[in-house]
Amino acid sequence: MNFIVHKEINYSCVTVVRDRLDSFISPELKAELVMLSGQGATNIILDLKNCDYCDSSGLSAILVGNRLCEDSEGTFIICNLSQAVDKMIRMAILDSILLIVPDLEEAKRLLINESE
Repeated sequence: MNFIVHKEINYSCVTVVRDRLDSFISPELKAELVMLSGQGATNIILDLKNCDYCDSSGLSAILVGNRLCEDSEGTFIICNLSQAVDKMIRMAILDSILLIVPDLEEAKRLLINESE
């Protein structure tokens, strides 16, 4: 198992349980995000609390999630970034298009406030 999916009423949370978001698990993550979107999920939180490394295929999976949520007029949030993953995202200048929050509680709070 590479990640855990937890579904709530107004969002789904995908937690990566591996320490690396790389070419070995990124295709599976992309497939899961597409499946969630196909099932009607418009708001997705990607929790990277266990992830210490992310390569270009990991960034690609993150961008797929962001695009799917944008296309369905929802919100895609990533949280709990390690310093290395945060640095990779900033080097790719993706911090300007991704919604990044410090932790899962803040991500949930944002989605709850949006739905009110």
